[in-house]
Amino acid sequence: MGKKKENRTYIGGQAVLEGVMMRGKTAYATAVRDPEGHIQVESRRLNTSKAMKRVQKIPLVRGVVSFVSSLVTGSKILMRSAAVYGDEGEPSRLEKWCQEKLHLNIMSAVSFVATLLGVVLAVGLFVALPMFLSNLFFSEESGLRYGIGYNLAQGGLRLLIFLLYIVAITAMKDIRRVFMYHGAEHKTITCFERGMELTPENAKTCPRLHDRCGTTFLFLVMAISIVVFSVVNWICDAYLDIFVYNEVANYFIQFAIKILFLPLVAGISYEILKLLAKSQSKWLLPIKAPGFALQLLTTREPTEDMLEVAIAAFRKVAAMDADPDLPEESFVVSRTVPNYVRELKERFAEKGIDESDAEWLVSIKAGVPRSELASSEKLLVPGTVRALEELARERMEGRPLWYVLGSTDFYGCEIKTDERALIPRPETELLTELAVKAAKEGDKILDLCTGSGCIAVALARYCADRRVEITAADKSADALSLAAENVAANGACVRLVESDLLASVEGEFDLIVCNPPYIKRADLSGLQREVRDYEPAAALDGGEDGLDFYRRLTREAPGKLKAGGMLLVECGAGQARQIAQMFCSFARVSIIRDYAGIERFVRAVVPAAEAEQGSAPSEGPEKQPDKQPDKQPAQEGGKE
Repeated sequence: MGKKKENRTYIGGQAVLEGVMMRGKTAYATAVRDPEGHIQVESRRLNTSKAMKRVQKIPLVRGVVSFVSSLVTGSKILMRSAAVYGDEGEPSRLEKWCQEKLHLNIMSAVSFVATLLGVVLAVGLFVALPMFLSNLFFSEESGLRYGIGYNLAQGGLRLLIFLLYIVAITAMKDIRRVFMYHGAEHKTITCFERGMELTPENAKTCPRLHDRCGTTFLFLVMAISIVVFSVVNWICDAYLDIFVYNEVANYFIQFAIKILFLPLVAGISYEILKLLAKSQSKWLLPIKAPGFALQLLTTREPTEDMLEVAIAAFRKVAAMDADPDLPEESFVVSRTVPNYVRELKERFAEKGIDESDAEWLVSIKAGVPRSELASSEKLLVPGTVRALEELARERMEGRPLWYVLGSTDFYGCEIKTDERALIPRPETELLTELAVKAAKEGDKILDLCTGSGCIAVALARYCADRRVEITAADKSADALSLAAENVAANGACVRLVESDLLASVEGEFDLIVCNPPYIKRADLSGLQREVRDYEPAAALDGGEDGLDFYRRLTREAPGKLKAGGMLLVECGAGQARQIAQMFCSFARVSIIRDYAGIERFVRAVVPAAEAEQGSAPSEGPEKQPDKQPDKQPAQEGGKE
């Protein structure tokens, strides 16, 4: 302890639940190791007014101000550190009413009340109780009450109660860990003051006792209170003749006097603590020794991971003091599923985003069924919350939900989704079902404009027992790379071909399925932001009237279909009848509605005779009676 320190620092600290708070001149930072073992740091600026700054320079007064400020700040930080391990809960009606009508944060009020109750408990234990016990030994008749012996007895009892209190709470596992973090705080500050590099290995070699510890401050308060209260009691008894009432009245008068002079005791103790901390002289060691002895109870040897936490807090507050423009940071706290979903819905609604997106995001990434989100008791740990927040940020910036999530369910298959291809639509599930029903044993099937490969993958899965051969083609190399990933991920047997529609596709097929671009070029700018700004324009642009690809299919598809072959296409609302007319070279053409009653699909069949003898006159498009396929498609974007 006699070693000369190379650095001086104004930074002080406080141990909290699984962490350490370090306080500097302009800010404080709290570092906590969260349930997943990661160090989280929360930092806040100290918004100190000019008047308060002046007060903090006044001797005696500054000690009281510092003590009260530490109590309030410390209580808030304890609650914040606890929040990392558990949700703060859904705001009650009272909380919402207070916030809206009174502009009062009820949690701040609770923190204030908790601090006040703590002060009341401390006053009761360390002022009222020692007085009561001392009165049992020093009666009014003895003439010794209010003298030096009486006050020494109170001081001794106060110290004994404090020691018993420390020993009692040390039996709690969480408190023992807090004391270990207290030791980590001391070692970190001492490591810096000795001019050593701030590493757990270096800090571990430093003592866990420190001159500026709050425990030493408490001992000084107890010691100084004996002197101050002895003088005050002597003056009140000998010169002011105040204690002339009955036992109970005199007790409360004395209690009130002690409370009145307690700020003076705290102020004197603070100044002495600062003076003692400025010198490492061995002559002062006897005065410091009792405080160090108490620190042996309130600190314990920390582990290296605890030292890492303390060092993180120290570095952060030092950086905040050095750079006034450095932004504040906040903890990512654990949240219950219902509370997080409710909050996310509110944020999405403010951005004009469907609230169901919040449900899907949490349901899929947290592994909680949508039907159980409102009642789930699952706690989302900080790592999960952090990941969800990043996904929520992307969604609020406009990126489509299924790109954000990275995959979607399509006809029972998990399909990877990103900007390389369109997000599979629910209407296309119905197109896939029509194709599955049409496929026969040994058929050769072509999926044109395959995009993500969702149709081809689904066909490979549900037609595997029919030994079909599936080819998927697309003009976009990017889309084919995504399709290849989905084919591999689903273990599907699909041949991929890069082709501008049918230009590079070889062979003939029994069934051609196609979901081509069909949006009118003039309508592209009016599409939803999620579609317009993120999904590939080439997969949407169907030309001036949206029918360019269907015209090409009219010319190219018959030559690629076997005798009796079928062409199944998806189209936009209001386009089916025009497309059916275009397909007049086919013998049989029918239109099929989706579940919204929209004419969505066109089916064209080439008879065997036509395949051999050429194109026969068409019977014209015939509207197939509406019928409900076995599988109900999901709503927009694959949502239920």
